[in-house]
Amino acid sequence: MTPILVTGGAGYVGSHACKALEQAGYCPITFDNLSTGWRDAVRYGPFEEGDLLDRDRVIEVAARYQPVAVMHFAALSQVEESVGEPLRYLRNNVAGTLNLVEAMRLAGCSSLVFSSTCSVYGDNDGIPVDETSPLNPANPYALSKRLVEDALACLEERGVLRCVRLRYFNVGGADPSGEIGEFHRPETSLIPLTLARIDHGQAVHVFGSDYPTRDGSCVRDFFHVVDCAHAHLLALDHLLAGGAGEVFNLGTGTGFSVREVIASCLRVTNREIEVIDAPRRPGDPASIVSGSTRAEAELGWHRQCSDLDTIIGDAWRWHLHGAYRR
Repeated sequence: MTPILVTGGAGYVGSHACKALEQAGYCPITFDNLSTGWRDAVRYGPFEEGDLLDRDRVIEVAARYQPVAVMHFAALSQVEESVGEPLRYLRNNVAGTLNLVEAMRLAGCSSLVFSSTCSVYGDNDGIPVDETSPLNPANPYALSKRLVEDALACLEERGVLRCVRLRYFNVGGADPSGEIGEFHRPETSLIPLTLARIDHGQAVHVFGSDYPTRDGSCVRDFFHVVDCAHAHLLALDHLLAGGAGEVFNLGTGTGFSVREVIASCLRVTNREIEVIDAPRRPGDPASIVSGSTRAEAELGWHRQCSDLDTIIGDAWRWHLHGAYRR
């Protein structure tokens, strides 16, 4: 089987990408320090524990497996934490990536799929963003992703590698089989937080009910983690077929409001809890959605399971039965 090195393959999106790779006939090699990932999520290929800041370790692993390509998910990713620890975020996400690229170069590997984020665009409140929109990261986490993107583009111009950069909007759901899913400590994502509160009979808060949106609550662009993993597989195939480096937004282009997400959670779980209006949180834009169809046009990406009830239904089954919880 063709080896693909997957950094952060024990994490949420990374583990789903590993499953997609195995199903497509590749051999995913997970490289993860388990700081936020889970050993139980590594089910689809070899596991190598290590940190990208350990230059010698990542060079050794790449040399031993000789991957034909790399999927790079490993990163610190908590926005609020990054504000308090900017140096740690910049060092980990930027320097770690440069160590990875050096290991790739020494192993003769030049194809990289990079997990980026829509937060590199900054606050484009209410304006759908596409790949040509200005980049204006508003926190150290987003800045670290922007700097990595810039570094990879520079290296690509000089023939060191070819890179597809995927800028996610909001990923949700879980593998329909229940083998893997979303589990963070602490959990910060709307869907798993809402499902946990429903499960415990606790009230759910809507932070801001007077935004200029269809129901007064914030709108975010959610799509299914399985569709996200499929986009990575298409990006990999693009590179292995000799395609040039590209940037693609990953989202639905429509978005769901916080109230719509909560309503879907209640509908899927068939439970009732109190929904409380609360004041806006500082810095929350009213609406963030993708305005791009480039991934569909150029990669042939089609979302298969990103309707809201499917996303939440899979997340709910994972919440009730997820293996990492025990």
